[in-house]
Amino acid sequence: MRTILTPLIAAFALFTTPALAETWPSQDGEVILKDFTFGSGEKLPEVRMHYTTLGTPHRDKKGQIDNAVMVLHGTGGSGKQFLQPQFADELYGPGQPFDIAKYYVILPDNIGHGGSSKPSDGMRMAFPKYDYDDMVRAQYRLLTEGLGVRALKVLLGTSMGCMHAFVWGETYPGFAGRLAPFACNASEIAGRNRMWRKMSIEAIKADPVWNGGNYTEQPASGLRTQIDLGVIAGSNPVALQALYPTREKAEAALETAFAARGKGVDANNAIYQLDASRNYNPEPNLEKITAPVLWINSADDFINPPGLGMAEKAAKRMPRARFILIPESAETKGHGTHTWAKFWKAELAKLMGE
Repeated sequence: MRTILTPLIAAFALFTTPALAETWPSQDGEVILKDFTFGSGEKLPEVRMHYTTLGTPHRDKKGQIDNAVMVLHGTGGSGKQFLQPQFADELYGPGQPFDIAKYYVILPDNIGHGGSSKPSDGMRMAFPKYDYDDMVRAQYRLLTEGLGVRALKVLLGTSMGCMHAFVWGETYPGFAGRLAPFACNASEIAGRNRMWRKMSIEAIKADPVWNGGNYTEQPASGLRTQIDLGVIAGSNPVALQALYPTREKAEAALETAFAARGKGVDANNAIYQLDASRNYNPEPNLEKITAPVLWINSADDFINPPGLGMAEKAAKRMPRARFILIPESAETKGHGTHTWAKFWKAELAKLMGE
């Protein structure tokens, strides 16, 4: 049995990784990164990076892996979210863009997420204050030191992973032959985007149970507000109105979705995850990104509203970038459209052919 997310539960998946039954042949692994120094100057003797892979690495005549693809998850997610059928069944099969008979697909859990090092491992709020640059550096070390990958055919990132793709393009130019950033903007996290993140963080901290991060049980009231804000940020209002047209149905759906998603969230982890974007801003150096870029946003994205006009302007500054805006419909998933490959897989196939 496989899990296909309803629109409301998909909105919660912005901050959680839903349980699912795997049907694709995957392998899990861990790499320990020694002596990791964060941008803040804080250090850890070891950082654990968990990852999932599909397919088999192929080596060229020089012994270098030449078929690697990396897919990066969003805030609160993990690599395993890309085993859900709405993503995997559209991309990993024979003749599909990430056909695992042809490609070696790498799905990392980022710092602070999934099975990788995170505050809930024991350090709580004393865990280093990581940011996107730290997360990308850990991904780079995972690939080069842990997996022996020196180049990627393509790097696809969704939401937070979309922003990571822009950081990759500027920090490690040429490492990824193609970039596919889905559901983000290439500008400082400001305006409403920063506001709802800050509101979520402060809601957790305002719960007395949080106790400066030293709680003995999860601060349920603060987490409820944080996750509810995630519903607003991640959902498609047209679809929700059609599915839940009465007050009773809307409220019942909200309770069902919270019960399904609230159990796996740790408050300190959530604070770190939401705040990691605080200094993200690739806008000044976009001209450094010379690889082919397929940048896709959706018109019903609360977090990255198209009315801002930012993406179109930024795309023009990258010599080989294409920006596509998916129109809003009853079928799109709001911010979460990035994980439903049926909306964009044809464009991804074109990118893979470049």
